Amino acid sequence: MPKVTLLAYTPDPERTIACAAKLCYSPSTIDDLKGGLTDEKVESFVNMLAEIGHESPIEHASFTFGIEGVSRSLLAQITRHRIASFSVKSQRYVKEGEFEFVTPPEIEAEEDVLKIYNESMRLAQEAYDRIAEVLTAKHKKAFLAEGKDEKTAERMASKKAIEDARFVLPNACETKMVVTMNARSLMNFFHHRCCNRAQWEIRYVAEQMFRLVYGVAPNLFAKAGPSCVNSACPEGKMSCGKMQEVRKHYEELKSNG
Repeated sequence: MPKVTLLAYTPDPERTIACAAKLCYSPSTIDDLKGGLTDEKVESFVNMLAEIGHESPIEHASFTFGIEGVSRSLLAQITRHRIASFSVKSQRYVKEGEFEFVTPPEIEAEEDVLKIYNESMRLAQEAYDRIAEVLTAKHKKAFLAEGKDEKTAERMASKKAIEDARFVLPNACETKMVVTMNARSLMNFFHHRCCNRAQWEIRYVAEQMFRLVYGVAPNLFAKAGPSCVNSACPEGKMSCGKMQEVRKHYEELKSNG
């Protein structure tokens, strides 16, 4: 299963947000604002922002995650959340020798299907290796003809070859990334990706991210999660119909830390 780690975050994120919010309504200096923020006032300001829907101050807190053991399919989904920063293992510069891959639980549960799936991964690896081999030899010959030394020609040829060989790699191919989002973007991410209708892999990742940020900023993320946790389900006739179960699940997540 995917592994999610909270690598870094804005120090004392709720106090930073409260300071930014208080500035909007006060003529005081920033030093005075910070000095007057007790823990109780921080909590009160953060709760007030949630109640009135004043979201811009929460952009001042950001969270950086390490995400491993996920598929390129997940990468295509998570990068749709554009108010974020991504650094991803490159298939252009990193050769996929015996690549790791993600197996969906539904496939893993069916022995015959799993056998087909694993064989398709083996064939993809075989095709990748062969294409890389042929193209490396071709490019090396060209680089040598240009006057490159043996070592340089080999290195450049290999790098150029895998640029094209990667096209045969499947969506299942494992990747890893570092992702940074501010709190407002995270709220939006959780609304969409913690939902039961989200694809299983990104839903699992989103829930792990939620657990981690709730642990360091519980007031800020008190109402985070899928949209139905705090309001009606927005999915209409596509709803999973399990709103009460979802709400109970997120209450348990919060109470268990």
